[in-house]
Amino acid sequence: MTVNTEDIKREEDITENEMDETQQQSQTETDEAEPSEEKEVAEEEKGENDQGEEESQEDGERKYLRLMADFQNYKRRVEKEKKDLYAYANEKVMVGLLEVMDNFERALEQNANAAEGGCAGFVEGMEMIFKQMVNVLEKEGLKEIKALGEDFDPNVHNAVMTEETEEYESGKVSGVMQKGYTLNGKVIRPSMVKVVS
Repeated sequence: MTVNTEDIKREEDITENEMDETQQQSQTETDEAEPSEEKEVAEEEKGENDQGEEESQEDGERKYLRLMADFQNYKRRVEKEKKDLYAYANEKVMVGLLEVMDNFERALEQNANAAEGGCAGFVEGMEMIFKQMVNVLEKEGLKEIKALGEDFDPNVHNAVMTEETEEYESGKVSGVMQKGYTLNGKVIRPSMVKVVS
């Protein structure tokens, strides 16, 4: 058997060509695979960036809405505080004047008895002054708390005594020792009362 060197060379060339083609194909497949993998990675990164941007935009919108809501609540609270300030600005003055009113009433009760002795003009003048003062205070929002014969309410009444009486039912106010008042709906002095037990 003779081996032809040309045949061997041809076979080697064919084998080398096949190997080169195989390497080229695998290189081409690798080259094709790498860009697609790179594209996938790039798309994933882009998707993550887009998603991150959307999330940060949503967070920004949420923060903005929360800030707006906080600001609206602040405005309402300040407005309410301003109204309360105007409504109750005179509270200390009113409380001080209540003592004067109490003394006026006591004096008028005493002078009513003295009116029989010839001091009717003085008593009448005092009553007019008292009514004038009450009218001015009522215009400013002062209102007397009704107590006598009413159900006892611890929010507006201060019970200092209990008594047994058939004139009123149990739990009713049977006597007022000191009148109570509200200023624009707020209790500034509760009524001191006797309650039926």
